[in-house]
Amino acid sequence: MPASGRKATLWRISTPVSAECEDAISEGLSTVFSEPPSVYSDAETQRSIADVYVRKKPSQAQLNELKRRLNEVRRAGLSVPPGRVTLARVRPKDWANSWKRHFKPIHIGHRLLIRPSWIKRRPKKNQAVVVLDPGLSFGTGQHPTTRFCLEQIVTARNQKIAQSFLDIGAGSGILSISAAKLGYAPVHAIDFDPEAVRIGMENARTNGVQTIVRIRRMDVANLRPVRGAGYDLICANLIYDLLLANARRLAHCLRPDGKLVLAGILRSQFPRVCKAYTRLGFRLTVKGTEGEWQSGAFVRKKAQAPARSSQRAHKNTRKNP
Repeated sequence: MPASGRKATLWRISTPVSAECEDAISEGLSTVFSEPPSVYSDAETQRSIADVYVRKKPSQAQLNELKRRLNEVRRAGLSVPPGRVTLARVRPKDWANSWKRHFKPIHIGHRLLIRPSWIKRRPKKNQAVVVLDPGLSFGTGQHPTTRFCLEQIVTARNQKIAQSFLDIGAGSGILSISAAKLGYAPVHAIDFDPEAVRIGMENARTNGVQTIVRIRRMDVANLRPVRGAGYDLICANLIYDLLLANARRLAHCLRPDGKLVLAGILRSQFPRVCKAYTRLGFRLTVKGTEGEWQSGAFVRKKAQAPARSSQRAHKNTRKNP
């Protein structure tokens, strides 16, 4: 952000988005303005807006290019909400405060509290705390797909045994950090974006779990079967196409009696995802629906699940992925 000063300003470019076109429009904003966008949802109007902040006033050529990309998204058949691209001048102080209005503490049951650094909310007894400020990478717990994953991480944790965790599509590292805070170990994560890997590890250091969490840059298509038993819990918060294309890879990384959490899926897409994983021997145990999003937790069918081994704890020393 620009240096402080009375005359320093930022420019905000905003456009309406829907769950279906959010990724495509966010990519267009990032490409045109070379800055990462943020998406906010208004709980009352149920409208979502993608914003990007830049230091220099956008040129007309940049705005025209954005409009061209929006038209391409429409022509591709994706649902783009009505509304126009808006440009506003914003003081840095106002920009900083606007972040704070949107991000509040989140309680995931009684076991986990996620809060931004500017709110000094005290945790409940035996409640793990994750401090995470909004930044360049996706994932602050506000999005329904992220919340579903967090709920499953809390639910699946058994304090009496060792459990391992794999986060596919780490983003800000929120899932991995939460898992480490709750006692999962080892905790591994991958993301294709090198910036996400850097920020995720920064967030891990901020929360004091950098020795437990390992985030690597990797394409999900390069995942290999895990040596030994596999992970006890895997969260894959990915787009629909990647979940379908890599179903077998995800299955091969999971322990026979482990849990697989799939998120980042539109309601219209979920039946096909569910069908693809059912064919691989999984059954849906929990489904979460909020707005246009649907997520699910899967386990292998009982006929294919071997009995738990009393020696399972020492197997969680694997070094994959």
